Amino acid sequence: MTDGKLSPSWRQANVRDGFTLAAVGDLVVDDALAPLLEARSPRLLELLRSADVTFGNFESTAIDLTEFDGWPEAESGGSWLISTSRVPADLRRIGFDLMARANNHTTDWGVAGMRSTDRLLTEAGIVHAGTGDTLADARAPRFLTTPAGRVSLVSVASRFEPMSRAADPLGRVPGRPGVNALRTTRHVLVAAQRLRELALIRDALPPGSVRASVHEADRRDGTVTLFGTRYAAKPGPEPHTDAVEFRFSVHESDRRQVLHTVRQAKQTSDFTIATMHTHEPGNYSQEPPDFLPPIAREAIDNGADAFLGHGPHQLRGIEVYRGRPIFYSLGNFVFMENTQQPLTRGAFDKDGGREHETEAEFLERKRVHGVFGEQIWYESVVAVSRFDGDGTLRAVELHPVELHWDGPRDADRGIPRPADPPAAERILRRLRRLSEPFGTEIAIRQGVGHLSL
Repeated sequence: MTDGKLSPSWRQANVRDGFTLAAVGDLVVDDALAPLLEARSPRLLELLRSADVTFGNFESTAIDLTEFDGWPEAESGGSWLISTSRVPADLRRIGFDLMARANNHTTDWGVAGMRSTDRLLTEAGIVHAGTGDTLADARAPRFLTTPAGRVSLVSVASRFEPMSRAADPLGRVPGRPGVNALRTTRHVLVAAQRLRELALIRDALPPGSVRASVHEADRRDGTVTLFGTRYAAKPGPEPHTDAVEFRFSVHESDRRQVLHTVRQAKQTSDFTIATMHTHEPGNYSQEPPDFLPPIAREAIDNGADAFLGHGPHQLRGIEVYRGRPIFYSLGNFVFMENTQQPLTRGAFDKDGGREHETEAEFLERKRVHGVFGEQIWYESVVAVSRFDGDGTLRAVELHPVELHWDGPRDADRGIPRPADPPAAERILRRLRRLSEPFGTEIAIRQGVGHLSL
């Protein structure tokens, strides 16, 4: 006879011994790739297809423009990413079972684009999470039943467009479709002298340009709010450097609800994956923001068996916490920005398109002279994690991937292939260095990284 409470065993996984999870980061795909990968990179496909569950972050909008009744939004998540309607089924053929959908590109093509993508993923047999017609729907876990066990997925984004955040209904007011968002506030820490200088600038602004409530909050908290950014003095004695630091605070209600959802997911499944799309403190940072390690660990405390990060388009470190893996960013797996077409007028105008250029010429010029011209964005890994039946991590293999950064053909840019030995060594050494602050050791053997557990 029970007392109506759940057995403590809910925190343990209950999967086939040797359960394997293959995970990659961002997928920016413009059209079907499976035939090419089957011909050129069969070993890479074998990694994805042989796992019990294979995960990625779908960072695009899959639509058929001949039938689509929406339009590109006035504001995008950086650019208006688009995939043909063939892509979801193609990703299933490649081996993907699970997709995160909460990210900053979810509503590039509006709610109509979000719904089209979700429908096509569902029709392809890929379980996806992080979007919905209300916040409760977007937050809800999604489930995949496999012979090895029932797997749940919770997807959340700390980097999202303000218009894409889902909301629940209230009374007669309907809910808002969108993504499962974790709101954060950035605090900029500066030397005390710099804070005093910023206060002088704030106080010299035209009368009425700063709300009285902002002044009052600054006086109360010892901060300076200037043009929407909040500055504070670094704690402790006066530092010997003018270096600026970022600190983030997390919206408490969002944090509680995300962890509540993770707990619910685990209590009704055999293995739970929590995943977050995060750009903070900036894409160029190889370190995760200060709020991410605590919430990743809290997700595991609440039942997650793996935490998979993505978003900054480059690798970040790996941590093992309570026998569970935390990947702070798995970088890019497919990054076909060079062949994104058709282009929106907004994208063409934003980046100085020239009327005589083809779309391919415009995109290559943008890549070389823009944000993603460096090699680091085109190197990543396929992380294959193996677990005991109770969810304890048994092994992690890191298989380096290179995305034709310096290949002779522009049309191949962003398409993955196994890294050659020099590139594999470079990728794994970088990932080893990034993981050391988390106490994680990575051994490199024959071009594959192995976590020392």
